[in-house]
Amino acid sequence: MNDLLHFLQGGLLHLNAWELIAVTLVLTHITIAAVTIFLHRSQAHRGLDLHPAVMHFFRFWLWLTTGMVTKEWVAIHRKHHAKCEREGDPHSPAVFGLSKVFFRGAELYRAEATNPETLARFGHGTPDDWLERRLYSRHNLLGILIMLIVDLALFGVIGLTVWAIQMAWIPFWAAGVVNGLGHAWGYRNYACPDDSTNVSPWGLLIGGEELHNNHHAYGTSAKFSTKWYEFDLGWCYIRILQALRLAQVRRVAPRLRLQRAEAVPIESLDMAHLQGIITHRYEVLARYSRVLKKAVARELAVARGRQGEWRLLRRCRKWLLHEAPDLAPAQRAEVDRALALAPSLSTLVQMRRELTALWESSSASSEQLLADLRAWCQRAQQSGIEGLEQFSHRLRRYAV
Repeated sequence: MNDLLHFLQGGLLHLNAWELIAVTLVLTHITIAAVTIFLHRSQAHRGLDLHPAVMHFFRFWLWLTTGMVTKEWVAIHRKHHAKCEREGDPHSPAVFGLSKVFFRGAELYRAEATNPETLARFGHGTPDDWLERRLYSRHNLLGILIMLIVDLALFGVIGLTVWAIQMAWIPFWAAGVVNGLGHAWGYRNYACPDDSTNVSPWGLLIGGEELHNNHHAYGTSAKFSTKWYEFDLGWCYIRILQALRLAQVRRVAPRLRLQRAEAVPIESLDMAHLQGIITHRYEVLARYSRVLKKAVARELAVARGRQGEWRLLRRCRKWLLHEAPDLAPAQRAEVDRALALAPSLSTLVQMRRELTALWESSSASSEQLLADLRAWCQRAQQSGIEGLEQFSHRLRRYAV
């Protein structure tokens, strides 16, 4: 009886409290690494290839600790990118609200996992071997039951708590924090056409998934950090695997290079500049947004003594800073009134539309786009708007 009580209290390992906390954090972090390296960067986006032994380890570990099926996770994530912030996005705060995604993100995942159309359209290229068909997919709940038995055997009764934390780790961090806060709160390096944010510049707890805006800007990149001050722990693991010849990186985000200190003359802009601008279009738009933000702030300061104009600009500020094609007619009318009061803002907004046409146009030839780029830079230089002139100067330094 004493032996049984002793076993129930501490299991086979009999760890103290701090040791138990450390082991739990290590176990959950392995799960995070499996999700970000295997499911996300390798399977969903093909940013890297993994050695079969590494792939099988991650698949087995995820079967034990999450019960997630590779094809389901990959299909849901790819659909998220294809339908981001629009109807059909499986877990967007813009569609479902931040509270629902943060607290009930796992429910949204399970609901979408039952959609055969999603799996058929977006789940291609995932493992389909005997283990996947006969074990991991068919008996996905068996793995987490085995994990429960292992935790109880190793840690005793407290192993139930360890197991519960393991089961809640991915639903909280991935479904809640990344899918929720990662589209609602944080900073943005890139003005990609969604609400993605970098929750933190240090990707430690979630293995680099905190850098969510960077990922949405360059979805197929195996590396999520792009600025010198950002840290992607998942990328460190990938580099270690690469050094051991257990991984091969296929794609990383292109590095921004500016040609020289002085901008080239407008008439000398060539295809390399055009391609550089298109490649770094989300960085270009982010910088343009800063120019527009400063211009809006100046107009608000000028209109402060005229309360009606100030309130109108204040209401329209968000719509002016971020192109919103789905505005209601009343909102669109307010934006038009605000732009009529501030000609410089009207110029900036119109030229933003023309700038985005350089990479959104599907019918114009490269020669026509280059001519449009030169014309755009010429108008920017002649606009009389200091921020726009400086932006044009920098734009003429981009190159692949």
